[in-house]
Amino acid sequence: MPEGHTLHRLARLHSEYFAGGPVRVSSPQGRFADHVVVDGRHFDHATAVGKHLFHHYEGGLAVHVHLGLYGFFDTHLVPPGEEPPAPVGQVRMRVGAAAGDGPVYYVDLRGPTRCEVIAEAEVVDVRDRLGPDPLDPDADPGRAWARITRSARPIGALLMDQKVLAGVGNVYRAEVLFRHGIDPFRAGSRVTEGEFRAIWDDLVQLMEVGVETGAIHTIRPEHDHGDVPRRGADRPRNYVYQRDGWQCRVCRDEIVLQTLEARTLFWCPTCQPERPR
Repeated sequence: MPEGHTLHRLARLHSEYFAGGPVRVSSPQGRFADHVVVDGRHFDHATAVGKHLFHHYEGGLAVHVHLGLYGFFDTHLVPPGEEPPAPVGQVRMRVGAAAGDGPVYYVDLRGPTRCEVIAEAEVVDVRDRLGPDPLDPDADPGRAWARITRSARPIGALLMDQKVLAGVGNVYRAEVLFRHGIDPFRAGSRVTEGEFRAIWDDLVQLMEVGVETGAIHTIRPEHDHGDVPRRGADRPRNYVYQRDGWQCRVCRDEIVLQTLEARTLFWCPTCQPERPR
């Protein structure tokens, strides 16, 4: 599932592509019938919170997108005077800038969990249901801390709970806990406020790098040995995520894979020992 940095990066790019003028919105797949409500409207800007993306239009309307496990956007840059490529496969929504003198962008949305037109008031409702987003400069991390310090659930589960923290997924969860030497099975109530603040500050920096580069990078230079990641040479190198059975970059012991609340967890028991009671 795409993590929060992906949605914030999309919001920045879509604002660059479309803000300031009318856009054409269609549903080649036919499953987004409400596209007619925003087709031809002025595109104000795009925003994101957690794993939710919003296209904001004139008249107080927004298109709400949640990519879910399989959703993604394709981008096409079409030269002046040419037609965009025909949609291939199941395109839920296509957004294209109005024709101009220069190249025109089109984006094709495939496989989202949610794609719907909502009122701006409902955007506020979505935001209010989520925890603070590390990529929101106005976010209050104290809201997350208040829930974590009262919870007996493992911190590894709490970081993935979008009502506690918005935008953190499996990769950032595993990597940030390793970077701070915290056992993912430790109860939230046994995490100190200093530890939580260090996690929050680290997520802010790591996720902003993700927005800027389009990829997750978590390894400190002194621990990057130039190895090829399991998922391919073009993938970023991680500390523990998807490195089960491999040597830890720091202690050289074996990275472990376990299940925590029905999600796969990667961690190093040596570098992330249980904290004494």
